[in-house]
Amino acid sequence: MGPPRPERAVTDLSWVADVEFAAAHIRRRVLAHTLAHGGGYMSQACSAAELLATLYLHVLQLPPVGLPILPQPFAGVPGRGNRAYRTGAYFNGTPGPQHDRFFLSPAHYALVVYATLVECGRMDPAGLEQFNLDGSSVEMIGAEHSPGMEVMAGSLGQAVSVAAGVAMARRRRGDRGRAVVMLSDGEFQIGQTWEALQAMAFHRLDNMLVYADCNGQQCDGAIDRVMRIEPLRARLEAFGCRVAQVDAHDAKALAAPATWRPDGRPLVVLAQSDPCRGLEPLRANAPKLHYLRLQSDAERARYRAALEAMRHGEGP
Repeated sequence: MGPPRPERAVTDLSWVADVEFAAAHIRRRVLAHTLAHGGGYMSQACSAAELLATLYLHVLQLPPVGLPILPQPFAGVPGRGNRAYRTGAYFNGTPGPQHDRFFLSPAHYALVVYATLVECGRMDPAGLEQFNLDGSSVEMIGAEHSPGMEVMAGSLGQAVSVAAGVAMARRRRGDRGRAVVMLSDGEFQIGQTWEALQAMAFHRLDNMLVYADCNGQQCDGAIDRVMRIEPLRARLEAFGCRVAQVDAHDAKALAAPATWRPDGRPLVVLAQSDPCRGLEPLRANAPKLHYLRLQSDAERARYRAALEAMRHGEGP
């Protein structure tokens, strides 16, 4: 069992307004980017904005970074001639034994993470202009050198295994900080995810905190039509996990499980989310919501109107 975590007074809810403000602006930034580039991972911003804002503004115990960081160009892979190589984790600060480490598993959420870093004052907004350019570290599908990331997730499901190894090493070293992972619910269709969860439970890695964005979608459509994962909570509990099921758009509900005293089990938070939250025109694309590709002037006009509504306070 890991050491207890410091708890904030339950009456101090000033952070909730900050999360809600950041979440609205995360969606707005991603929508503006999607309009400018003709497409983007929009549903991921709709479903995970509060989740990522809650993590960065309240749950994660991260050291400060000082001034917002402007991403540097890709500096090549580590090697004898490149010993100064560093991962994108420096946007999360340099962790001490008391700090958390954050791992993004679904790397296609990268733009949503970049927008979160901007809203939390960790990345210079100009960094978004480098998105997906040749030679840039601000990649469309995040890699280990991309802002906010320290490992290459590779195939979906790999990052949770990496994080479990980090959590085990940190526990043996006596660190108080946790390994915090964000998953997408589609990753519960992948065998490696379940192998990792089984190992986490066996080794009693209660210094692990896994948040899953359960938006019911994957690249081929609705999850329950591609490969059903329910009853997900019961399956996770059968694998030895401690499970919370919360509203992904309720900051207080998202944050509450992170304050629970460790009990020997890895904690998985199933954040039930709406992939069209705050962006009603997106519902017309269902059930194909994985990637929004703008295909007509009329469609662009609908999303431009939605963006203007967000800018004038009529959106989320």
